[in-house]
Amino acid sequence: MADENETTEESEEIIEKNEEQEARELDFILDIPLELSVELGKTRMLVNDLLQLGQGSIIELNKLAGEPLEVYINRKLIARGEVVVVNEKFGVRLTDVITPIDRVKSLAAEET
Repeated sequence: MADENETTEESEEIIEKNEEQEARELDFILDIPLELSVELGKTRMLVNDLLQLGQGSIIELNKLAGEPLEVYINRKLIARGEVVVVNEKFGVRLTDVITPIDRVKSLAAEET
């Protein structure tokens, strides 16, 4: 019976050590900086048109009013959302998060 208790205690110690190691590995991942960007829309223009821009100029984008914004992390689409104002600052409310499977599929499609 003593052997069973020792084995159980050893197993618990091993499990605790593994959990601590996994937590340290996760902490490392949590400190990796990512670039998050939100795309309102885009357009193409000639250099000549770009040089003509000034204060008050309007640039027509490819999206309609009310269409969702696209949220990118490291230039990969991860979600869509809508503009919100919180404490006089702009923010994005996520309305559609791309599933991990779809993100992997989009990465595979980019490679081919």
